[in-house]
Amino acid sequence: MSIEISIRQLRETDLAEADRILRVAFGTFLGLPDPPNFMGDAAYVQPRWCTDPKASFAAEVDGKLAGSSFATNWGSFGFFGPLTVAPELWDRGIAKRLMEPTMACFDRWGTKHAGLFTFAQSQKHIGLYQKFGFWPRFLTAMMSKSVGETTALPPSRFSLEKDQESVLKSCRALTDTIYDGLDLRREICAVRDQKLGETVLLWEGSSLDGFAVCHFGPGTEAGSGKCYIKFGAARTAPAFEALVEACEVLAAGEHLSVIAAGVNTARDGAYLRMIARGFQTDHLGVAMHKPNIPGYNRPGVYVIDDWR
Repeated sequence: MSIEISIRQLRETDLAEADRILRVAFGTFLGLPDPPNFMGDAAYVQPRWCTDPKASFAAEVDGKLAGSSFATNWGSFGFFGPLTVAPELWDRGIAKRLMEPTMACFDRWGTKHAGLFTFAQSQKHIGLYQKFGFWPRFLTAMMSKSVGETTALPPSRFSLEKDQESVLKSCRALTDTIYDGLDLRREICAVRDQKLGETVLLWEGSSLDGFAVCHFGPGTEAGSGKCYIKFGAARTAPAFEALVEACEVLAAGEHLSVIAAGVNTARDGAYLRMIARGFQTDHLGVAMHKPNIPGYNRPGVYVIDDWR
């Protein structure tokens, strides 16, 4: 039996229901005993909508919210997710319809390379995204470790910088060396403006050698007790080591018990250094790319992120 699906931008009044559907959808797919409690007090819907309401989309069936999707603009690179549909409406074509405005977003932004993170074991998910030109490549490891005590000095914080515009330009100059046009300005400013955490800065004299956008606290993508490195980039392997250590010091200073991060296994140097620092893999997903090229998921790149 066919259903009538309508697609529109997600509204602020939709956020609570979109959040509920996201938790139930993921919790059901993963077979959790209590799906609505998926992710605890961490959140994706509210912060991503606040970052860019025009890149947040809703699907309606019979006048009721049935699912949502979010696109993220990192300059020349973009990704989307989470894309979720209420379980009782799975396999009715809603996810495919939500993909349409997402792809239009990338076209409008002039995105050179697009990506996503999905379940490596689910042909249904991979097959859907392949229809839109995405191709599965290397696995992405979601990793974590306990935060230990430290006597190291606190890291430099973006929130304490007097000339933040100059720092944003330095961040852009660094990511430009990793992938032409890659720009984390929106992510850094979202953390500042929404008070989602902090951006750690790694300086070598007046040169920025690395930075990491970190979430922590309830209502963020981390949740209580956790520091989640949403994005981190460093120029060299030694700088990457120092950046991860600085994030651990930040976590200890904020009295957090766990630090979490994702790294694509194609970035073998970064991945192996995370293991060496005691990070363990909690679960794996696959990164899908459009077009089917490495982008910045390649050896010699010292970046932390996971495209969820």
